[in-house]
Formats: sequence, structure tokens, C-alpha cells
Amino acid sequence: MKIKIKTALISVHNKNNLKEILSILKKYKVNIISSGGTYKKINELGFECKEISEYTGSPEILDGRVKTLHPKIHAGILNKIDNKNHFKQMKNLNYGNIDLIIVNFYPFEKSINSDKHQSEIIENIDIGGPAMVRAAAKNFEYKTIITSLDQYNELKSELKNNKGKTTKEFRQKLSKDAFLETAYYDAVISKYFTNLSYEKFPSKEIIYGKKMEVLRYGENPHQQAAIYSNGDSVFKQISGKKLSFNNYSDMFAAIKITNTLPKNIGCVVLKHLNPCGVSINKNKIISLRSAIKCDPISAFGGIISCNFKINDKIAKELSKIFLEIVIGKSFTKKAIKILKKKKNLRIIETKNLNYENKLSIKSNFNNFLLQEPDTLLLDKKNFKVVSKRKPGKNMLENLIFAFNICRFVKSNAIVISQNFSTIGIGSGQTSRLDSCDIAVNKMRKFRLNKKYEDIYAASDAFFPFTDGVEKLAIAGVNAIIQPSGSIRDKEVVKLANKLDLILVFSKTRHFNH
Repeated sequence: MKIKIKTALISVHNKNNLKEILSILKKYKVNIISSGGTYKKINELGFECKEISEYTGSPEILDGRVKTLHPKIHAGILNKIDNKNHFKQMKNLNYGNIDLIIVNFYPFEKSINSDKHQSEIIENIDIGGPAMVRAAAKNFEYKTIITSLDQYNELKSELKNNKGKTTKEFRQKLSKDAFLETAYYDAVISKYFTNLSYEKFPSKEIIYGKKMEVLRYGENPHQQAAIYSNGDSVFKQISGKKLSFNNYSDMFAAIKITNTLPKNIGCVVLKHLNPCGVSINKNKIISLRSAIKCDPISAFGGIISCNFKINDKIAKELSKIFLEIVIGKSFTKKAIKILKKKKNLRIIETKNLNYENKLSIKSNFNNFLLQEPDTLLLDKKNFKVVSKRKPGKNMLENLIFAFNICRFVKSNAIVISQNFSTIGIGSGQTSRLDSCDIAVNKMRKFRLNKKYEDIYAASDAFFPFTDGVEKLAIAGVNAIIQPSGSIRDKEVVKLANKLDLILVFSKTRHFNH
């Protein structure tokens, strides 16, 4: 059923592009009702409009908190125009139909990201707007609800194509959009109050986000995918092909690791969610080269993330290998020019990245798991030397570096490092012993410097038997860091002392499943 638009109620916080809507409504002789700032703006633009207080016969009260919350407004929105009983009641009360409702809300989300006082933030919780939107969306059989500036052109086309009327299909589509808008708005408010209470896991959890883009496909071509965000833009893509589902997954994993490294000196090479090379060095070129040297074969077609500004020298170094993505804190103009020569290479800037990550989510079978992200700062107090031989300051820092990288490697994880660079990584094995084999084999395969002094190993969990420790020791490792907790911890300590190894226990475990 097509519905003729005769009366429209407009109440918007964002008043951009109002003129184009008012012009089309004037063309079809639509009466307009409005209030507050919207009413003033409509008059300033030279269009006729009746103020809501005049329409309802009731003044705006409570500093504007109550203006559209009136039975004449909501009856005008909620009545069924072909219902005889509704028609009779409306006529007896001298209430008129409201056919079109154009509303956008107070910017609550923007206000909580500002420095406003809590009392000001609370005032930005819109009450009347969402109430009208929900009413109109419920009654889409007869009413048209516009909740976004993005819908203005759709409305104009609909009215032009149907001579001032709207179709049911159009109204139902807008109804869906309207309920999404109110649900998102309420979710943001709910999360704000949950955060105020410091309650990490409330009795009901609402996950919300705005669609950034539909992706070409998911992990595989037969899977559909999209990316959503519930915060400000986290990065800037300077150049290259569109990012895929797998690109995003890898990129986020790489950035997480880079963010834990000392500022302005860290490089991460990542492939399929696993780091295949990490290094920190004050000489940024050495940092980059060392990260790549850990596993140059895996680096091919991977991601490189740097927590510093990328200049032309670093860009030239990066251009020597095939990469999917290069991530930097920022880029010089010369660096961008060099990297752009590889047309498909994605260049990502993280200068404005918001590193806040309150909860991580995993979902399956209509259930989802929430947990705090593993962002624990690794402090020396978190570790205990349990071997007779003790590490010096530099050695302990090297061990903690390896242990930090280990928590970003898929379990079971083993990381072998030397001089603040990884030289062998074993990931994702069902046996910790197999991870040891892979890490050792990578080290032996790619290390140009064959010296075996000062080689350290980290494990993301305790060694359940002594065989893993023994295998690492035979490979040349002379210090190991691991969480405690095994019933055979004493046996591991005994073996370490027998082999003259340094052994450090962590008080915390860091699985990455």
C-alpha cells in the first residue's frame, strides 16, 4: 500500500542537508511540525513550519527534556489509518496523522569521547527522539521513518517516483534501519553505564559496531564477511588494494605485538597470525633486517609492522621482498613514493591508532566467549630465577623479550632469541616437543651467525617433561624462561642445574589459542 505524505515531523540534531529535504516536501505540499533548534533552522531556511508546542497545545518543559513526549504526537505516529476504531478516537480527540518522521539523535557517543562532565554527558541521552523512532518503525505499515542523512536521497527518489507517496517495501526497509539505530544508540548508553560500574561481565552483554565495509570474502572465497568498528578509525590506509578478511586478521595480530615492543625500535614480521620474526634495535635498519632474517621464507608474502616512522632508507629495504602489507607509525613522502611502486602493496599508518582493547571475542554456535585481552605488562617482579646459575641484567631482559613474543605465537609456542631478535619460532603444535623441533630447525636453517653464545628460549607454558628442555640445551640454548606449574617442575630445575642452564619461572602463563 502506498501512503501519501501529508504531515511530517522533523526533529534533528544534525541539521545538515535539511534544505534539500524541505524543498521536496514543499513540492508535495507537506505540512511540517518541528521543535527547538530544528524549528528555528527551518524558519531561517525560509520554509513554513508549525512549532510542536503550538501543535500539541503544551509548552516545552523541564529545560526541553519534554517536548515530543505527548499523546498527540505519539497517537499521530502510532495510529492505523485504516482502523475504524483508531480513526474514531483520533477524530474525537482532534488528533491528526503524522505520516513522515525525520529524526536523528543527540550525539551521545561523541559526548562520551569528549572531556565533558558526566552531567553534560547524561543530558546527551536522547529520550523523545528514540521514542518517536521506535513508534514509527513499529507502525511502518503506515508511517515513514528517516533516521540518517544517508537516507535523504532515498526519500527524495521515493517521493518523486511515487508522486509524494511511499511504498510499503520502502517503509519496511526504513523500519529495519530505524530499529538498528535505536538498538545501537541504547547499546552505547548501556556500555557507558556498565563501564561506570566497573562490571566486566554484566548479566547481559551487547556487542555493537558500525559497518566499515563489506569485504570481498571471508577466510575463503565461499564465505561472506564484513568489518565493523565500535570506536574511532584505528588506522589509515595510504595505498594498495582493499584489505581482505585475512589481511585484517593478520594486521591486527601484527599491531598487537608491535605495540608491546619498546617505542620507535621494534619490527614484526607476521604470517597467518603467527610472528615469524621480531626484533628491537636502536638502528632501525638492523631491527628490520634481523626480523626478516629469522625466517626469510615465511616473510615472503607476509606483513611487516614497525612502531616507528618509515623513511626512504627503510622503504628501500622493504621493497626488496614481496609483502602484502607494510604498517608504520607514519611514513615520509619519499617512503610512500618508493612503496607505491608496488601497486598492490597495502601501506597502513597507525599514527592515530587507539590501542584500547577492552575485551576479546570468540563466537560459535550462537554462543560467544568474552575475555580480557592478554595485555599484562611483563615486569621483572613477575619472574623468579630458579636455577643455581643466575642471569645478568641484559640476559634477563633478553629472556623477557622472548617470553613477550611467545604469548603472541599460537600454542604450543617456543621462541628462540639472541640479542633481542627472534632466531627460531615453533608455533601451533599439539606437542611442545614438536614446537621445540620446529624452533631449533628454523634457527639452524636461517642463522647466518653460527655462534651459539647467548641463545635464549621461551615457552608459553611449562614443560610437562624434561625432554623439551634437554632438546633446547643440545641445540645450544643456555637460558630458558617458562611459567611454573608442572608437577615435574623440580625435575626440570634439576636438569637445568645439571646442564648448567639458567632457568627462569614466570608467575603467569600466556596461551594463545
